[in-house]
Amino acid sequence: MTPTEDPQELDRADPAGHIAAAAEAYRNWGRWGEDDVVGTLNFIDDAKRRTAAGLVQDGLVVSLAQSFDMDGPQKGWRRRTNPVHTMLDTGTDAERGAQGFPHGIGGADDVIAMPLQCSTQWDGLGHIFDRGFAWNGRRAGDVVTSDGDLVTGIEHTADRLVSRGVLLDLGAFLRPETGELEDGYAITAVELDACIAAQGPTSGVGRGDIVLVRTGRLARARREGWGDYAGGPSAGLSFTTAGWLHRSEIAAIATDTWGFEVRPNEFDAAFQPLHQVVIPNMGLTVGEMWDLDRLADACRERGRWEFLLTAATIPITGAVGSPVNPLAIL
Repeated sequence: MTPTEDPQELDRADPAGHIAAAAEAYRNWGRWGEDDVVGTLNFIDDAKRRTAAGLVQDGLVVSLAQSFDMDGPQKGWRRRTNPVHTMLDTGTDAERGAQGFPHGIGGADDVIAMPLQCSTQWDGLGHIFDRGFAWNGRRAGDVVTSDGDLVTGIEHTADRLVSRGVLLDLGAFLRPETGELEDGYAITAVELDACIAAQGPTSGVGRGDIVLVRTGRLARARREGWGDYAGGPSAGLSFTTAGWLHRSEIAAIATDTWGFEVRPNEFDAAFQPLHQVVIPNMGLTVGEMWDLDRLADACRERGRWEFLLTAATIPITGAVGSPVNPLAIL
């Protein structure tokens, strides 16, 4: 089977065939050596970071993170919960002299418990496997065990995710009247290119860029309530964009949705087939649940869609994902 970029050519009854064909066509195993652990993040080099730093004109900093609190979207699917924040020491303890400190000093301390992918986050390369194999052709069981990701743990990316960011506002481009794509809308490679052309030269996409795709799904969740934002129907990238993601040589991609790709998926019986191609085979770092609304407004006001983006992971040893507070600096 030959990979297709036309959603009309997908055989909805054959996800396995399409996944196998795309995985073979777009596989980057060995591209950066047999010991590589960061995949497409290799596209970000010193020159790329210097260029990205030069994009800062106004000094405006926009956080692209959702909140990390009990009011988040998680409903317990696969034991994913919203963050639980607990105070260990409080001002009340200090007032009552219950902390045991001398000369009247007091303090507050706290702890948080949460899944690493419950809010704005990066998927690590150990997060998804393809037919028992992880990134770079390693056996999944040799990579991630009960001790964590022993090979491609998220700690290896801690100093990598600083580059030129590009926002593609597909919500506004395809639905200018609302700025929001309807659930189940599959964004194609043709539409990605058309959005780039419409937004102008500052939204051109190339090697080492971090691409942000706004669908408007988070804006609707904020207006109507979380509903099925976590795991439910949503606009997203079509499975057929795998070729676009590969040939563009981007370092990473993130969206304002829970799952990055369109949901329901484009096959009758499938679960996140684009993930299965791009993470373990292409080595692409994927971000989800990013807040892109304020950034879209700032880019539109300025007529430029590129910026310095810093989105460092927390170096949690052996983790297969990481919370993040991405910062776009314009």
